[in-house]
Amino acid sequence: MSRSIDLYWSFRSPYSYLATGRIVALAAEHHVDVAVRVVRPIAIRDPEFFQRVDPRLPRYIVLDSRRVADMAGIPFRWPKPDPVVMDMKTREIAADQPYIHRLNRLGVAATRAGHGLAFLDEVSQVIWNGAVDDWHLGDHLAQAASRAGLDFAALERTATESAVDLDAEMIANETALAEAGHWGVPTLVYDGEPFFGQDRLDLLDWRLRQTA
Repeated sequence: MSRSIDLYWSFRSPYSYLATGRIVALAAEHHVDVAVRVVRPIAIRDPEFFQRVDPRLPRYIVLDSRRVADMAGIPFRWPKPDPVVMDMKTREIAADQPYIHRLNRLGVAATRAGHGLAFLDEVSQVIWNGAVDDWHLGDHLAQAASRAGLDFAALERTATESAVDLDAEMIANETALAEAGHWGVPTLVYDGEPFFGQDRLDLLDWRLRQTA
């Protein structure tokens, strides 16, 4: 019987991006299936989150994610535009969010089409690796979808026509993440055990070897 891992993942999380390539490699090495569970970023799930935490946290996340990328040799730049519209000085989350809802729905639609992990891998590189500005314009996302084996026009139609259903699936994913014992991303759950953060992939690798 094949083994499987649940992956809880966000398009706004730099650590989700930084983990994705390694997750793809681990899945191939251990012959495990990865069930992608796209969740909304914490800033969308809880718009008051960054108002409550220490005001230094956003700046630290930017600094830390950059050095993690540097150490791992992964191309990285904070996205232009940020998938979540947020005033980094006041930490206020805008009511209008034109980017993240589209990305989330595309991610769930891609997962339903059987190419979730490949889509996350390709699209997160476009958003986070710094190669392009305005990742949301032109054919950047369409090309990424094509590399993941998907028809982007069909994906967009699903994201638009099934928005309510796709959003409900994301909320169900968030409930499942909480039930698995965590709230952050990336979190991978294997055999009921959560592994939170890109810095816990070595532990997951160890656990997979134990149960091979």
